[in-house]
Amino acid sequence: MQFFTRNNLVACASTSLFVLLWSSGAIVSKWGLAHASPFAFLLVRFIIALLALTILARALPLRLPGTRAARGYAVATGLVLLGAYQIFYLLALDLQVTPGVMATLLGVQPILTAVLLEKRLSPSRLFGLCLGLLGLVLVVYQSIGLAGLSWAGTLCGLLALASMTGGSIMQKRMHDNPLGSLPLQYLAGTLLCAAFVPFQPFEIEAGVEFWVSVLWMGLLISVLATLLLYRLIARGNLVNVTSLFYLVPAVTALLDYLVFGNRLAPLSLAGMGLIVAGLLFVFRQPKSAG
Repeated sequence: MQFFTRNNLVACASTSLFVLLWSSGAIVSKWGLAHASPFAFLLVRFIIALLALTILARALPLRLPGTRAARGYAVATGLVLLGAYQIFYLLALDLQVTPGVMATLLGVQPILTAVLLEKRLSPSRLFGLCLGLLGLVLVVYQSIGLAGLSWAGTLCGLLALASMTGGSIMQKRMHDNPLGSLPLQYLAGTLLCAAFVPFQPFEIEAGVEFWVSVLWMGLLISVLATLLLYRLIARGNLVNVTSLFYLVPAVTALLDYLVFGNRLAPLSLAGMGLIVAGLLFVFRQPKSAG
């Protein structure tokens, strides 16, 4: 009966809320793109998130990194992790890559991040990497070879994966107040998105659906889910927190089916299974001696 303590219930609720919020991101973004062009949706989302973080920076308070080098690194991280990743992510969705497929592609990211950060790979992690990459190949083959998705859409999905992986590695190397760097990162993402706006369609159908979707992404995903993730990392083991991402592709695929009626094809399901198995091998904790 020790499980049903207040702390455990709060931790379980925080974990469940994070997984649901993070999994809903692709679904709500796809919904929002029905009412706005990609760069219009993304720019409004960034502005909302930046304003919210600016207010929170005073209320919490969030302390900006102390040195010029640390602030510059935070801006560079924001350009990759928020700017480039979100741009390619939304372009892939706009080019008819389904939320379930996007979530499955991005499921490889924790494997790539963990493996690239290690100089020497254990046999277990090398096997996990091979499983994850095989799963990625199956998903891409299903998308292009069988489902007939455009090369452009799949390429944007893979570039989103590369940006998220590179940005995550940069984020892991940020030791000077990473939470306080969020406003700078979102400022960098906003400026990168704004730089493309003059050269891209900028259309908004400013109805209820648009504002609900953009506020959901700007406040609940960009701010609340990110703060929840930092809270979970601060209070728990990093490996256990990373394991939460095992659930995201499956929950997103389920939401994709319930909301849009998109079913993952058998090869994509097999790819998801291999990616999850790869995660298990990569993040498996070695047994302590004795």
